[in-house]
Amino acid sequence: MSKIHVSYNQIHSMIKETVENMHLNEDFQPDIMVAIGGGGFIPARILRTFLKKKNNKNISIQAIGLSLYEDLEIWKAAHKESEPLVSEPEVIKTQWLNFDSSETSLIGRNILIVDEVDDTRRTLAYAVRELTKDLEKESAKLLEQGKEVPVTKIGVFVLHNKLKEKREQLPEEIMQGRYFACKHMPDQWLVYPWDALDIEDHTEKAKENTY
Repeated sequence: MSKIHVSYNQIHSMIKETVENMHLNEDFQPDIMVAIGGGGFIPARILRTFLKKKNNKNISIQAIGLSLYEDLEIWKAAHKESEPLVSEPEVIKTQWLNFDSSETSLIGRNILIVDEVDDTRRTLAYAVRELTKDLEKESAKLLEQGKEVPVTKIGVFVLHNKLKEKREQLPEEIMQGRYFACKHMPDQWLVYPWDALDIEDHTEKAKENTY
């Protein structure tokens, strides 16, 4: 599988163009981001530059940690196609939001989950599913207190969406208007700048991109 190197400048431009072309500020209007570590951290910070402030404050970025991709690569290396089918690693939480803190309350917000790539979609689907469960619990508490539950919306933002068969799916309401991918591309090996050992060499290789 060929490698595609992506530079910081390319990512910066991709995000800016996507915000403008997909009208994030006008339509979805995110007011909080949930970045999936570690690939979603830098894209989320760049993305915040192009999102409109709320009440003269920058959009808040919350972080969650999920473990799958590295474990999956190890699993693939250890299991050949000829071997009997063995269950793949499950997605697990390594860091999650603290709903006991009012600062991270997501009820009534337009939440934008941010990651670097939509590959098998397992990690993104897990994040949406678990976040939805937490929101439902918080909503139930408000109803028990006789309070009105404001509408909460979830969207997804990725730098790259690989055009391949996905292991899991996202809810239709996300895919129909709340799914934002800077680029849709074939299933190729992406090398991001935050993984580079030699950033100058990486940037030169990124100039060769034709995708």
